[in-house]
Amino acid sequence: MEFLIAAINAPSSFDAAAATDAYIATMDAAARARSDAYFEGGYWLILVNLIAGLAMAFLLLQTGFSKALRDRVQSIVKSKSVTVAVYAAVYTVVTTVILFPLTLWQGYFREHAYGLSTMTLGGWLGEQAIGLITGVIMAALFLTVFYIVLRLAKQAWWMWGAAFSVLLLGTAIFVSPVFIDPLFNEYTPMEEGELRDDILALAEANGIPADNVYVFDVSRQSNRITANVNGLFGTTRIALSDTLINNTDPDEVLAVMGHEMGHYALNHLWEMFIIFAVVLAIGFAFTDRLFAILNARFGKNWGISGISDIAGLPLLAACLSIYFFLATPVFNTVIRTNEAEADIFGLNAAREPDGFATAALRLASYRKIDPGSWEEFVFFDHPSGRARIAMSMEWKAGQLALGAADQAPELRLDRARAISSELGAQN
Repeated sequence: MEFLIAAINAPSSFDAAAATDAYIATMDAAARARSDAYFEGGYWLILVNLIAGLAMAFLLLQTGFSKALRDRVQSIVKSKSVTVAVYAAVYTVVTTVILFPLTLWQGYFREHAYGLSTMTLGGWLGEQAIGLITGVIMAALFLTVFYIVLRLAKQAWWMWGAAFSVLLLGTAIFVSPVFIDPLFNEYTPMEEGELRDDILALAEANGIPADNVYVFDVSRQSNRITANVNGLFGTTRIALSDTLINNTDPDEVLAVMGHEMGHYALNHLWEMFIIFAVVLAIGFAFTDRLFAILNARFGKNWGISGISDIAGLPLLAACLSIYFFLATPVFNTVIRTNEAEADIFGLNAAREPDGFATAALRLASYRKIDPGSWEEFVFFDHPSGRARIAMSMEWKAGQLALGAADQAPELRLDRARAISSELGAQN
């Protein structure tokens, strides 16, 4: 450690690689092992969730449940669209119940085992109930229109279905800050003060239409730090978690907010709409072919007349889940690229490289900090902690070389060690 620090003593000899190693070297060994185990376990969960979803779809089709549900609802309501809405609501409830043991272990017991959740079982179950209610409503609305698109567009459904899905996503982003987010967290205006003023000044400097900053109570659910600039067409809102305010220093807060504002300023939301539409259209085309193959082989026994038959929803969902599983590296790469762009934007906007570096160390409580290159390519939807700290130190080296008056070569290693102690104390 002394050798690493010695390599960073003066601006003229600031070594970004040594600075990166110095920050990472502060991480508690036990905390790092726990973080690695948690994150690597997530790799297997991708496969486990796929297998569970496929098994559930097979169960609903092979037992005749899906066919019987469609027939029963259709005999009562007659209308195809109403049949789809009722089927979607029941399907959402049934699949939630079937997968509940896995959801409970994955979302509650596993999170507590790694010291990441602050929720009681009752509180967690309450949020699951809220999620189920909103899920039933959204599924009924979405699938009703989606199956109308399927029936009208016929062979071109995959293209029109993707366009409709993107439109729905935009609607969800528009209404989420107003109607959805408050169901799970309380949003209150941030107290007046220097930090709030600095955040608003950062927003104004980067063209973000906001006259207030909101704090939401993530601490009731988790000890993670988070923030966002969310919303569309007048619902845009700057929000940060109480854990970010209470558990970090102001330079870390500004570094994180600079990153979040980067997504807005760089138009990542609109860019993702386009990318999502293309990727989803390919996925729907893939699903169309795979559905046709499987339906030709098993459709008669399952009572599915075609892809526009709501009884085939479990099969359609299974085919789409296979596509998303295979496309995991593609999705992660697209998102990770945008996150890296927001990182460099945030460094230029907030000018807090050490704040960003120590914030990356805090995120290492649940994100593996130093993965292999292929591991990061396949499984990471954000740059790794090492990549983020390295970017921060390289940015800092460039600023020092230019003689930036607001940058100093010293690292915040005392704070990094304190963070390491906090992470090591979690159990």
